[in-house]
Amino acid sequence: MSMMSRRTFGTMLGLAPWAICRPLTEVEVPPLRPTRGTRAMTLLFTNDFHSAFEPVPAFWLAGSPRLGGAAQLATLVERERAAAETTFLLDSGDMFTGTLSKLTDGEALLEMMRLMRYDAMGVGNHEFDYGWQTFDRGMTRVPFPILCCNIRYRGSGVRFTRPHTILERNGVRLGVIGVMGSRAARNTIMRSKVEALEFTDPVVECAASVHALRDQVDAIVVLGHQGLPGPMQSDAEADPAVQRTLDEDLAFCGVVPGIDVYIAAHSHRGLETPIRHPETGTLLTQTFGYGTRLGRVRLSVADGRVVASDATLLKVWSDDLLPHPAVATCVARYRTQVADQIGPPVGRAASRLTRKYHTESSLGSYVCDVLRAKGGAEIGLTNAGGLRADLPEGPLDRGHVLDALPFLNDAVTVAIPGGALRRVLEHGMGLEAGICQVSGLVAEYDPTRPPGARLGRVRVGNAPLDDAQTYRVTTNSFLVEGGDGYAGFLDGRVIARDGVLSDVILDHLRRTGTISPPAAGRLVPTPA
Repeated sequence: MSMMSRRTFGTMLGLAPWAICRPLTEVEVPPLRPTRGTRAMTLLFTNDFHSAFEPVPAFWLAGSPRLGGAAQLATLVERERAAAETTFLLDSGDMFTGTLSKLTDGEALLEMMRLMRYDAMGVGNHEFDYGWQTFDRGMTRVPFPILCCNIRYRGSGVRFTRPHTILERNGVRLGVIGVMGSRAARNTIMRSKVEALEFTDPVVECAASVHALRDQVDAIVVLGHQGLPGPMQSDAEADPAVQRTLDEDLAFCGVVPGIDVYIAAHSHRGLETPIRHPETGTLLTQTFGYGTRLGRVRLSVADGRVVASDATLLKVWSDDLLPHPAVATCVARYRTQVADQIGPPVGRAASRLTRKYHTESSLGSYVCDVLRAKGGAEIGLTNAGGLRADLPEGPLDRGHVLDALPFLNDAVTVAIPGGALRRVLEHGMGLEAGICQVSGLVAEYDPTRPPGARLGRVRVGNAPLDDAQTYRVTTNSFLVEGGDGYAGFLDGRVIARDGVLSDVILDHLRRTGTISPPAAGRLVPTPA
């Protein structure tokens, strides 16, 4: 493919990749069958860990067994290392978010990775949650390379991170490249957090790295962070309706030949069976995120090329794995370190407030009610992707709130024309980044219609939405900057800022004492 056509495709990625590649299909991959003269390597990998330090009850499975946990994951990694002669441990980005991450500026995550002896990490959008300067400082504390081939300092051409690296162990050489997709960079990073950086064409930059590495290594793996954002829903892996497509990743693998393994991230689309690109042969895989699985790819290489491969996801059964002592101690130390910042309970929930990605949720409605009251606005609105954990029944402390709302986003009130508000609601109904959560209005929508044509009748208070009227909407600063594709907010005028969103929720809990799930009926599906 010519350089011009690659540039054209790089621009198209994130817009309509499904028009360019074949439909996504999952196919069986032949098991590893080493032949004479070959050498084997094992790639262990994670993606979208998101500060999942503790095991979680998998309530969607029979008996609610526990999955994940940093110390349990570390033990499984060591077990797999002991079973193979040559292993590399990799991550495709989004280690950050969560209470321990926020209160330590990501330090707790990077220290965990150091103890687990990661060999390389790709950059995810959430690595910029605390600003590019904070992430830049964090990269200096780990001994392994952090990679992304298409981030540069704006206007200078100077790279922000290393584009790629060569890892060598027991005579086996592995080329590793990091890349971030255009849509992930554009829609899921708050613009003010990366104002000094620019994200260049991922196809062109990755192809250049493949060219630089191909003749020097036995295999090339790309740590890709692109596509649609993962569904923020506790039981997402058991809900087919919220599973994201991998069209953008598969299309990328089709126009950058020479990639042996593509470890995806961002969409949390776990692949129990990997995907083989039908034209380039690239093996594509990904876990569900949150450390509930350890990915494993076994490669057999000869004469600088992969001759056989297999891939699987290993469940991290928490109760069957003894916690790794060093990692468990590390997590406990950081929890002690931030205990004073978390403090005692500030309120309680009468029952659990839960998240849903494609429908109205009790947590989303509660947050929007608080936003609307804080801003004295007609409408409260937030994005489903900004709700990162449920609020459990019982006492609630600052840690619970930071788990649910971990981002440094302000509560912002804007004056916005009704027509722009309609575009905001329509975008949410498209489900590209989850449905928007609301307060102060009732919106009907037809989920069977194509995106962009789903929104039906909308009432604000007791009156129909008027495109010519200006409304006061309190939301978060990420959306005000057009985050998650909510471009309609760019037509709004900022009236007030009321502090960090998590602090606004904490203040409400202190004043209220006990909260209950709000009544449903704000987002009303009305399929034809």
